[in-house]
Amino acid sequence: MIGFEAPILTGLAALAFNTVTETAKKESGSTLAKWLNKDVGNAAKQAIYRATGQYIANYRERHGTLKVVCVRMDAPIELEDVYTAVRLLDRAESLQYATMAGQEELFQQGSRWGFRFNRNSETKRNGLDVANQEQFLLVLGGPGIGKSTFLRKVGLEALKSKEVDHTGYPQSAYVPDCIPVFLPLQQFRSTDLTIEQRIAKEFATCGFPEPEDFTHAMLSRGRLLVLLDGLDEVPAEQESAVIEQIRDFVDRHHTNRFIASCRVAAYKGGFPRFKDVAMAEFEDDQIEQFIHNWFHSDRDRENETARKCWELMSRPDYAATKELAQTPLLLTLLCGVYGESLDFPKRRAALYGEALDVVLKGWAAEKRIHNDPIYRELPMELERDLLADIAYDSFIDNQLFFDKREVTRRIRDFLVSNLNAPKHLDSEQVLDAIAIQQGILVERAREVYSFSHLTFQEYLVAQFVVDNQQIAGLVDNHTADDRWREVFLLVSGLMRGRNGTDDLLLTLEKKAQCCLESSDKLRGLMAWANEATEGTKGKYKPAAKRAAALALALVLARARSLDCARARSLDLASALDLVLASAPAFDLASSYEKIKIFKFKAVKKSTLLQALEAIKARIPDENQSEEVKQTWCTALQLDPDLLRLSEAEVEALETYFSMSIHMVQCKEAAARVSPDVWDGIEARILTVPD
Repeated sequence: MIGFEAPILTGLAALAFNTVTETAKKESGSTLAKWLNKDVGNAAKQAIYRATGQYIANYRERHGTLKVVCVRMDAPIELEDVYTAVRLLDRAESLQYATMAGQEELFQQGSRWGFRFNRNSETKRNGLDVANQEQFLLVLGGPGIGKSTFLRKVGLEALKSKEVDHTGYPQSAYVPDCIPVFLPLQQFRSTDLTIEQRIAKEFATCGFPEPEDFTHAMLSRGRLLVLLDGLDEVPAEQESAVIEQIRDFVDRHHTNRFIASCRVAAYKGGFPRFKDVAMAEFEDDQIEQFIHNWFHSDRDRENETARKCWELMSRPDYAATKELAQTPLLLTLLCGVYGESLDFPKRRAALYGEALDVVLKGWAAEKRIHNDPIYRELPMELERDLLADIAYDSFIDNQLFFDKREVTRRIRDFLVSNLNAPKHLDSEQVLDAIAIQQGILVERAREVYSFSHLTFQEYLVAQFVVDNQQIAGLVDNHTADDRWREVFLLVSGLMRGRNGTDDLLLTLEKKAQCCLESSDKLRGLMAWANEATEGTKGKYKPAAKRAAALALALVLARARSLDCARARSLDLASALDLVLASAPAFDLASSYEKIKIFKFKAVKKSTLLQALEAIKARIPDENQSEEVKQTWCTALQLDPDLLRLSEAEVEALETYFSMSIHMVQCKEAAARVSPDVWDGIEARILTVPD
């Protein structure tokens, strides 16, 4: 034997060699047959072995890593390190809420999470399972949802051995025996090369003998998995020709397997052989798994970085952040941000602005799809203003979904009303470009649109408020509306300049004080809270002490039983950074004694608690309320008449609490606040207005 020992071929090498020999036997006059006839000392087998190894190495190098500059990735990462199993929906299922009313219903069912195609996990299937089952698969989804990553992952699995490992399971999650060929369709800038020639170039690069004939042999025997990535990225001038070429190629080589991907807004049909599926956005378990995959280094595992990141993102005050994490591209950004400081920035406006920039320009630049003349004539700054107008007008009207005629009218009005805007642009084409290339506006059902994420709409509403000096109207009309809570925080983060968020905070304070103006009892409670806590030893700020005192007063004013009211008191107090120990109902006295916010010696375990325990022993639970209230009032030197509040007064006090908490949150979210202004506001919180 000449040269080194011929290897025992397994896996893809065996598949390739067997295909070559089968073809040579059937087509004795073919180039492959002549090549095999010249074989000396198993040189053919060795050539196939080397070429296959090189092909696998090339695929892994070119398609087995991820690096997206726009999401704070300094270096490539292995796709398999971070890959999280995706789930697919039948396209028909994804359109089951195909009316505006249906979309509104879906949103109401899921709160912030309602923007999914379908929230029921039982209707979704594992992506690799679907790829195993379907010979022709078309994967649809919005920008950044992971379509290309999924196709690359299927290819990586196809490269692996189909033999079982030591656990008894196949090493590959992709079952069919075939060689994957990944073809980015954005490179199809002409039809000078056929698809078969493009595949042959892939094999020639790796040293496969007679690459054109080898490609023909593989295709004729159905041994290829052809991955056609990005139907939407075919240059517009070549779109019809390329799609016709693909359709013809699939028809001629229908014994092979095919997976194609396309942005859902760009898909026009035309592939009858293919099973259309939609990529579902990430759910909680997938987000958590991705985070654990991302932070997988020894140091991260030692510091439990992934667990801490997930727990922070799962907090209610980070609901908008978590919503962005439904999209893998933006989840990658969030992991990059968290990895830099092991926290998410308190000024969330900066984070959401960066996420919007990724969608507006960064991702598009990475994909090199900004060839549309609309984007040459509609700069990003002008587009942001356009989107902010649409976001604000629809949010004011309580619209999360709007029909195509309405949104195109708004685009047209914006272009006409702006002297520097390109008025010749067609509003429908602008809408299509935004929906297809960026995915900020998404067609949820036929001619029914929404923003891809509620977070983006809220951010753009906040931008409109700041840019158009709408602070007074925001506070006057929307302070008590929970739907606008996130907008307030984003406005705080966007207000810049020397005075920063001062005007917003002062306007909120004035609005809050209005809650107390019409009630002498509420003013009396404020005066009592200030007098009862002023100068006490507790380590909390005066405003927090007053909050705890008033929270207790509110409990006593409303309580039918102390048990049912305890949690309410603790929640209100903790919201102002005053955390009380969790305790049984009658141990509230002990809790308040520990935090040392009252002047009165009677608020002690040895006195008040003993009196409360005596009541508990003597009177049935349902009849304890009035005597408990009187005992507390005596200890606190609080006039019981002040606790006889009407429902309107209780609601006013709760609103004041809520607005005070809101002011604190806005201060924390702000880019800039004057110390003197905040010190003054804090000193006046929960005091009698002048």
